Amino acid sequence: MNQTIELYLSATIETLIMTIVPSILAFLAGLPLGILLQTTSEKGLNPNKVVNTIVGSIVNILRSVPFIILMLYVMPLSRLLVQTTIGVKAMIPALSISAIPFVARLTESAFNEVDSGLVEATKSMGASNSQIIKHVMMVEARVSLVRAATVSMITILGYGAMSGFVGAGGLGTIAINYGYYRNQSSVMTICIVILVILVQIIQSIGNKLAVKINRKH
Repeated sequence: MNQTIELYLSATIETLIMTIVPSILAFLAGLPLGILLQTTSEKGLNPNKVVNTIVGSIVNILRSVPFIILMLYVMPLSRLLVQTTIGVKAMIPALSISAIPFVARLTESAFNEVDSGLVEATKSMGASNSQIIKHVMMVEARVSLVRAATVSMITILGYGAMSGFVGAGGLGTIAINYGYYRNQSSVMTICIVILVILVQIIQSIGNKLAVKINRKH
């Protein structure tokens, strides 16, 4: 009984690692991309059709590749970075890359929601583009960015569970190895319940943080 509890606990921790670390990496890369997409758009601070088209095309291509295919395609990179293609560490590059374009589009959408009148007013006062982005757009889009981070984490959580098919570790691997291959439906049910609980926790934290930031704002 204790071994079973330890197994699920260890798998849950691995799942959280595969969710939190790629989420951070995806936002570190996706946030600047989203800002670039918005600012170089036709109604952005620095319109540039060439840059916007190139970056937008790359983002769209990555978004159109199913995660399973992307995961297999990125395996050589995982081997290069962490010297293995299985386990939690090996999945972090694939999970991060898959989430970056998703975060970029959510960031672009969040910045598009900022009142253009406020941006123009700030610009008329002599503020530079970088100042507008930092002190106006980032501030006004905070709530939307928190919600985007919440959605991204939940998406990555699902991708991490899916990566159990290739021995990534975590709840997905337990569900497949013990539940599916050994035909133990109870194991799959427990894994699903834990994943649902994790989703609820992430969503709840994201909602509370968004409300708190909105009240302060």
